Amino acid sequence: MTHESTAVGLASAYSNATTASGDWWRDAVIYQVYVRSFADSDGDGIGDLRGVRSRLPHLARLGVDAVWLTPFYVSPQADGGYDVADYRAVDPLFGDLADADELVRAAHELGLRVIVDVVPNHTSEQHPWFRAALAGEQGARERYLFRRGRGADGSLPPNDWESIFGGPAWTRVADGEWYLHLFAPEQPDLDWTHPEVTAEFDSVLRFWLDLGVDGFRIDVAHGMVKADGLPDIGRGAQATLIGAEPLPFFDQDGVHEIHRSWRRLLDSYEGARIGVAEAWAPSSERLALYVRPDELHQAFNFRFLNCPWDPAAMRTVIDESLSATTAVGAPTTWVLSNHDVVRHVTRYGGGPRGLARARAAAMLMLSLPGSAYLYQGEELGLPEVSDLPPASRQDPAFRRGRRQQIPVLAGAPAPGPGPAAPGIIAPRPGEPPTQPGAGIGNGPEADAGPAPEQPLAPQAHAPTQPQAGASTGPAPEAQGQTGAGPAPEPQLPPQANDPTRPETGSGTGPQAGGPGAGTRPQAATGCGPAPEAQGQTGPEAEAGIGPQAERGAGAGPDLLTAPEAEGQDGLRDGCRVPIPWAGAEPPYGFGPAGSWLPQPPEWAGLSVAAQTGDPHSTLELYRAALELRRAMPGLGAPGAGPSPDPSGMRWLPSPDGVLLFTRPGFACTLNTRPEPVELPAPGRPVLSSAPVETDGRTVRLPPDSCTWWAF
Repeated sequence: MTHESTAVGLASAYSNATTASGDWWRDAVIYQVYVRSFADSDGDGIGDLRGVRSRLPHLARLGVDAVWLTPFYVSPQADGGYDVADYRAVDPLFGDLADADELVRAAHELGLRVIVDVVPNHTSEQHPWFRAALAGEQGARERYLFRRGRGADGSLPPNDWESIFGGPAWTRVADGEWYLHLFAPEQPDLDWTHPEVTAEFDSVLRFWLDLGVDGFRIDVAHGMVKADGLPDIGRGAQATLIGAEPLPFFDQDGVHEIHRSWRRLLDSYEGARIGVAEAWAPSSERLALYVRPDELHQAFNFRFLNCPWDPAAMRTVIDESLSATTAVGAPTTWVLSNHDVVRHVTRYGGGPRGLARARAAAMLMLSLPGSAYLYQGEELGLPEVSDLPPASRQDPAFRRGRRQQIPVLAGAPAPGPGPAAPGIIAPRPGEPPTQPGAGIGNGPEADAGPAPEQPLAPQAHAPTQPQAGASTGPAPEAQGQTGAGPAPEPQLPPQANDPTRPETGSGTGPQAGGPGAGTRPQAATGCGPAPEAQGQTGPEAEAGIGPQAERGAGAGPDLLTAPEAEGQDGLRDGCRVPIPWAGAEPPYGFGPAGSWLPQPPEWAGLSVAAQTGDPHSTLELYRAALELRRAMPGLGAPGAGPSPDPSGMRWLPSPDGVLLFTRPGFACTLNTRPEPVELPAPGRPVLSSAPVETDGRTVRLPPDSCTWWAF
């Protein structure tokens, strides 16, 4: 017989024990809402809080446990809101404080918890503290990292650190001092050794907890503390090193005392309020330090997001992730997409094959012990929009240019190439890369890099205006069936600058990470993507950047043009295109008018309305998977039922290319091969990403598919 790909009506809400308890977060499914692109209530083409509130029933029906909202605070929007000017107020672009309060109340009435972003690594340059620092107010600069420059006249940056977005991580102000910004110049880094910084963020957290939020996603949670003396790194392409090896500006031991103090604050409130770290660390063991019993509750696991479509690599990442978090008594998190990385339908090859793999990967993720993060639109099978016109792009890294003038001291080592990011597949010689965005931005706007930094004077930044219109290039592949025959294997570009980078940070830092995991490689603070935890520089990093640093034309003897030090390529807009709700034409119910980024004309068939009720649609697959996850006691929570493994999970022998594991009363099979595979049926099929043929004794698994079994 052939088992249909989805099933409905199988579970009642909140059937897992941990969901109803104070440990709800241990197996929660959390849905990331990128506020600008979710739903627009007032017709300005930009999503807002009232729009989010109007679409909460979709999330309740989908079956998620919580909603994570990207920043909606007052901001010049230099980095999509990850440059915060007022942490206690809602930007008029998104509504007002009353809208935030009503959204939280409405979510709670539907059984949904609400997590909001907090951006502690940096502020906006328009924050009152930084404006006071530039105006010369006594002591104001001590809240930030201002330093004198190097060289006889102080005209060289204080050290060789590079911005995640490209160019030096330092900008000089009118009186000759330099300030540190690991992301955009509009995002000056705070000095967390200053007591006023600590006190201010304690107050900010209490403000939103008092309003009723259930927790915080901490942007660039690994970045608030820098190594004493701000030492040189001695090499370029630093964004590629994030999450791959120790760096003096990320994952310093001092961040853990900050997180311990925040855990004490969270625990002082009723209702199990949680902290989620967007953190990049060189190993699973270092990442697990962020979720020790007295620190944060969760940390995004970008290794899973960055993992290639390879069963051995997947098993290694799963085993190492579970081992590291189990050792400290914390749950593991899983994520496949976020607002800082190329959508996983496209990362897995695009078209019918990319969709088949994306559906299978989602089912694998939702069957693993711990908590899962979903990115808005992935439940619709949305691909990356790779043909956005340059005039529409708003990612700050896109405008930073490809070639930055990097001042270096005479005799200092030239920036060198970083290690290749793990898990990256390079194209065969002579083949063009198929990654969305590869080669995009090589026109005049990208090649003409910005001139050397000039002293900065305070200036206001007007919010970016929305741009309506439809995409004119080739549209993303429409949703296809997962059982299609094999197609030519897609080749991904080199990932020294990988589109799978997670939750770019400040805005998402080095998120896959995320959970992405948007994270900036997940350059993580709410300010812009941070490099991936796996050492990738982010989806924006351009493929094909050479290893040699080149002398810039017309540059002085102490200026080095270092293409590999440019950071992200600024292509994050492709995953941020507003999602389709209903209708045959853009904006597909997103709002009364257009959308700030153009939506492809082919998205009509991918809308919520078009997929609802279709048992083969990706939307109904997600709904059924989340329903089963709650209904089956062996899914979700770690440690459910007897098992030799603390996670309640055990691997079983399986054919090459196939993963097979069990949890109490449950089994999961993943076929990563491009052809069907036969094996003994591990039980009764209850859900599959593609139609499965079984006679009860043996099963024929479709290519690139995942199946859940009950026994």
